[in-house]
Amino acid sequence: MTAVLVVDDDPGILRTLGINLRARDYEVELVADGRTALQAFADAVFDVVLVDLGLPDIGGVDVIRQVRATSTVPIVVLSARHESDDKVEALDAGADDYVTKPFGMDELLARVRAAARRGGTQARQAPIEAGELWIDVEDRRVERGGEMVHLTPTEWRLVEVLLEHPGRLVRQGHLLRTVWGPASERDTNYLRVYLGRLRRKLEVDPSRPDHFVTEPGLGVRFVP
Repeated sequence: MTAVLVVDDDPGILRTLGINLRARDYEVELVADGRTALQAFADAVFDVVLVDLGLPDIGGVDVIRQVRATSTVPIVVLSARHESDDKVEALDAGADDYVTKPFGMDELLARVRAAARRGGTQARQAPIEAGELWIDVEDRRVERGGEMVHLTPTEWRLVEVLLEHPGRLVRQGHLLRTVWGPASERDTNYLRVYLGRLRRKLEVDPSRPDHFVTEPGLGVRFVP
């Protein structure tokens, strides 16, 4: 499921976008100011960001710059500003697309789909070193303390999803949908069992993990 962060100080637009995106099976988080948006982005994984320029605290362009400093996530601007200079500034800051208000919902949804497709095209992921761990996701090789460790295909899929966003919280629902499929979204036992297996194989002390860290009720993050 594609996760979308929507940032706009207009309650009507937030409500409308939330209804329409969720109706099409997007996972949506709605926020009304820049600081909350940046905190949400730091705490969770999103596939697309929709951001208004006229926010009440941090300007939308500053939000774009701060997101772009750490991520290549596709960013689509939603703005009532039609001037060319505003568009140029937002695109130069790192936005991928610019939609002016009022907009047609069908057009916006098409742009969200296009942005999500662009975001899914990623360069080869470099091997990650974390303490005693060396993990090459592309070649599916992992070592702990210089010794090769065998992971099952499901264990590898779980590792892959977590390593796509090192240091970031990945929500339980996202992990379950991505690794086991939409029908398993509420089967948290799968996640508990497989995380336990990963920790026994990859952590020095599985009871006090350094790298595969659970935040109860929220999700899991890989700590490099």
